[in-house]
Amino acid sequence: MCGIVGYISKDGNPNSLRLGVEALKRLEYRGYDSAGFAIWDANKKDIFCQKAVGRINKLEEKINNNSVFDNPVILHTRWATHGGVTDCNAHPHCDCRKNIYLVHNGIIENYKELKEQLIKEGHKFSSETDTEVLSHLVEKFFKGNLEEAVRRALSLVRGTYGIAVISREDPKKIVAARLGSPLLLGLGENEYLIASDPSAVIAHTKKVIYLDDGEIATLTPENFFILKEKKPEEIEWKLEEAQKGGFPHFMLKEIMEEPETIENALRGRLIIEEGRVKLGGLDGIQEKLRKINRLILVACGTASYAARVGEYMLEEYAGIPTEVDTASEFRYRKPIVDKNTAAIFISQSGETADTLAALKEMKQKGILTIGITNVVGSTQARETDAGVYTRSGPEIAVASTKAFLGQLATLAMFAVYLGRQREMALVMGKRIVQELAKLPELAKETLKSAPEIEKLAKNYKDFNNFWFIGRKYNYPIALEGALKLKEISYLHAEGVGAGELKHGPIALIDETFPTVAILPSDSVYEKMVSNIQEVKARRGKVLAIATQGNEDIKKIVDDVIYIPKTLEMLTPILSVIPLHLFAYYTAVLLGHDVDKPRNLAKSVTVE
Repeated sequence: MCGIVGYISKDGNPNSLRLGVEALKRLEYRGYDSAGFAIWDANKKDIFCQKAVGRINKLEEKINNNSVFDNPVILHTRWATHGGVTDCNAHPHCDCRKNIYLVHNGIIENYKELKEQLIKEGHKFSSETDTEVLSHLVEKFFKGNLEEAVRRALSLVRGTYGIAVISREDPKKIVAARLGSPLLLGLGENEYLIASDPSAVIAHTKKVIYLDDGEIATLTPENFFILKEKKPEEIEWKLEEAQKGGFPHFMLKEIMEEPETIENALRGRLIIEEGRVKLGGLDGIQEKLRKINRLILVACGTASYAARVGEYMLEEYAGIPTEVDTASEFRYRKPIVDKNTAAIFISQSGETADTLAALKEMKQKGILTIGITNVVGSTQARETDAGVYTRSGPEIAVASTKAFLGQLATLAMFAVYLGRQREMALVMGKRIVQELAKLPELAKETLKSAPEIEKLAKNYKDFNNFWFIGRKYNYPIALEGALKLKEISYLHAEGVGAGELKHGPIALIDETFPTVAILPSDSVYEKMVSNIQEVKARRGKVLAIATQGNEDIKKIVDDVIYIPKTLEMLTPILSVIPLHLFAYYTAVLLGHDVDKPRNLAKSVTVE
């Protein structure tokens, strides 16, 4: 969950540090407790290292622009796992002799044993991190060749890592390696980059090579070497897509891109006249899918709420028994699976450590694995048997918004895909596909409520506790709405099935504990109205998300936000949009950094 950048060029670019810092800024969403760099100093023929606690701008303040820096340079922005947020714990880390400098993303599980042995051998440590062990290990094996020292050091390591390493005594190279933590090479004109995310390199090149687990890459000013030859891939999105585009925050920009996200997910995949969808990534397993009689959806966080919506869709319209598992718990269960079970793994980044661990477990059992992800070339995309890209484009804000919409749209298509293989009639298929095609415009219409939602946020921002309630398809949306509010506003919010209120949670309801109720005009609308009445009977304030044209709801709730009418199974794709806006405006009004909320990072690549 940290950001890594490395840069080396043929001409000894004097702007290497500036270029590296700019690339690192595009990764700040991956970690922002502290930042640092290590760079070859051309005058002193030595490596200069600088660190700072806080955001990257704190590091920039410490840079001496009069110094003559060359390259290579490695940079890092940290999300703490081992050790507090201090200069000493910031990356890069070096060995006792200040020969090896290293940045790391991941967790070294056996670092304590390694550290104890290294201390016995005379090594002195200056941080509380697991990462520092790596720099001392590389130094232990260093005999003048950096890549050989890295290879030998990593053979002793247990855990996950994406690393970039430079050496004072083998100066004109960067050595990079990965195991369970994303890392790619950017191939530019007379320059090479290492990064943990494509957004860091797209200002320089769109040609990238994604390292696979266990691979070690060496970059020199003239060339690069990997243990096996790999064909470069093209990054599909553009630099401007990862910039704010005039919005005050990435999160607001990404919420406003939700209609486009839906459209991109659907584009070229809806065959309306035949009432079906075409998912090219599933062509190779089409016949296997016909034999599947059980599905397991595995995900974490926001993606797990998309999975819960997908569970309703797949059971109701594809007729396949489906269950949702949280990835962090799934691998520690002993799920009962057979050859007719398929597992679907959902991750925005395709690098979520818990989800990848669950994927590995299912592959070992010989189960058909399918991925739903946003990132081409990600570990999940490469490891699953087949998959579907959500095409959401880069999502920079830590709290996921538009990627969630992409996942929901993809799951809806997947339900039609499997349903039409089975008992779904042409008429039903056409109806769903036609309604899917309307969603981008309906989402645009929903976003027109943004000014009204901002006003409502002013009325609710001073409450400290919130219930979010929903039923059936919108129960997971209640969970998502609560998660977004707590993630970026730091207010206590909980999502609950509306029918469960009376079984305990309703004890907390009073005039200081408002409820956000999601009740489109669907099959459980009357039930939701009854649940709202229970809240109002206890003096609870209610903000409702309801379907346009429903004037009666105004008689029983305090405030209403309307969404357009659509099929019941598709209402979550619209009902979540006001909740994303509500969380955003509340957090802004409270003065919080909505793009980089405290204690969180974007791509959770540690367990």
